[in-house]
Amino acid sequence: MPTIVVEVMPKAELLDPQGKAVTGALSRMGRTTYSEVRIGKRFELTVDEVTDEVLADVKTLADDVFSNSVIEDVVSITVLDTASTADAAVSA
Repeated sequence: MPTIVVEVMPKAELLDPQGKAVTGALSRMGRTTYSEVRIGKRFELTVDEVTDEVLADVKTLADDVFSNSVIEDVVSITVLDTASTADAAVSA
């Protein structure tokens, strides 16, 4: 069954307190390679089949339910087909 993955991130211009906390923790652990961490959300929706209507509905859900457009961006909507290794990205 295909899975549609929606990824949501805080807008780049906004402070990401969780990301800042992780960045600080990594620094305290001596992991200085990572100068910044940003933390977002991932939604996985399993469907029987992927159609244009389903993708349009997921886009609407991503914009209206999964993200807060004031502080977050939907950065990707991707279809993962478990029957093959090919992944398809849908513009967000």
